[in-house]
Amino acid sequence: MIYRRRIPVEFNHCDAAGIVFYPRYFEMINSMIENFFGHVLGYGFARIHVDERCALPTAQIEVRFLSPTRLGEVLDFALEVEHVGRSSARFVQRAGVGGQAKLQCVSTLVWVGRDGRPASWPREIRSKMVEFKEKSDDA
Repeated sequence: MIYRRRIPVEFNHCDAAGIVFYPRYFEMINSMIENFFGHVLGYGFARIHVDERCALPTAQIEVRFLSPTRLGEVLDFALEVEHVGRSSARFVQRAGVGGQAKLQCVSTLVWVGRDGRPASWPREIRSKMVEFKEKSDDA
C-alpha cells in the first residue's frame, strides 16, 4: 500500500526566490510520517510522545532534491514502508507535481522507550506496519 497526501506549497515554505527552502521539505517529510502513524496506524504522536513518554526519532535520512518546487504548486506525497525491524523501520517517500518528480527520501526511524534507549515496537504498531508493507508487496 501507499499512503498519500497532497501538500500545498505556501509562502512560509519558500525562500526569496519563491521555491521551497530545503529545510521545509524535512518538515513535510516528518508531517507525512506523523500523519501516517495517526491516520493509518491509529497511533498518533501525542500518544507516543505525551501519553507513553516514548519517542520516534529519525536515525538516518537520505534525500534527493530532483527539481525545484514553486510557491502555489501542490506536492503529491507518497509514503511506503520498506522494512520493519525489531525497533526500527525504513520508509520511502516520494513527492512530485503533475507527474514531475521533486524529491525522494529514505528515512529510518527508531522506537525509543521511556528510558531513552531503542526498544521493540509495540505489537499494535509493528503488526499494522507489517500488514501495510505486505499489501504494498502484493500490489
